[in-house]
Amino acid sequence: MLTPVADGVFVHRSDLLRNNTVVVQGAEGVLLVDPGITGAEMQCLADDLRDLGLPVVAGFATHPDWDHVLWHPELGDAPRWATADAASFMRDLRSQPGWRDRVREALPPEIVDEVPVEPFGLLTALPADATHLPWDGPSVRVLAHPAHATGHAALLVEGCRVLIAGDMLSDVFVPMPDLEGAADPLADYLVGLDVLAGVADEVDVVIPGHGSPGDGTGLRERLTRDRAYIEALRGGGEFRDPRIDAPEPGWEWVGDLHAGQVEAYARRRAGEADAAG
Repeated sequence: MLTPVADGVFVHRSDLLRNNTVVVQGAEGVLLVDPGITGAEMQCLADDLRDLGLPVVAGFATHPDWDHVLWHPELGDAPRWATADAASFMRDLRSQPGWRDRVREALPPEIVDEVPVEPFGLLTALPADATHLPWDGPSVRVLAHPAHATGHAALLVEGCRVLIAGDMLSDVFVPMPDLEGAADPLADYLVGLDVLAGVADEVDVVIPGHGSPGDGTGLRERLTRDRAYIEALRGGGEFRDPRIDAPEPGWEWVGDLHAGQVEAYARRRAGEADAAG
């Protein structure tokens, strides 16, 4: 079901991880951001758009995590934009022998047979100097930053004052810095938060990759909460974050995600100390 969140902007919610597919209405069709996550859900999305007479004319993947580079044949063959780094990451993955098996191994087991793999990660890199998406619709500014994952970017739908945040500013997941791939993941995450804070005065609605949309006040609260979490992770301080606890039965694993990050960063700091000593 498409839920309006602003004039010409809709959200289609996935059940498993509360993923938000964002639909932005343009002159000749829609921009589709991070569609997902099962084939049935994407088919439902395609049916809803078809019933409204709204073809998909452009796509965008905010970053190359598996649940943000999905697609379905029924959504058509519109260009699926991403930052150059995100597109390169997916191109490299798809060039490797056995990439389909690797993708399937990354999927939650309960949906492994429900996700179309062939169109996975077929992204087109934005031009290097692009500051906005090339499409016939509301002006959409690309806010690239190094937080969370290679080639991450948020989108600001300028006329609608909507921030599409990708995997940041969630009300159900704690911040997830790239502890495995980045040279300085916590500093990178703070840079990303600074980028998003820099447009806060231009935002009335924020849509996270997972969780519930919020308003402008909620955006500032989420920025403050995420910064506090990263600072506690970096300094070894006390975490005062309600997202560490399960939002409902069946979500106890979110606490495990937090605990895993604390352990992983402690190992990282120990390794850096050993290397320096």
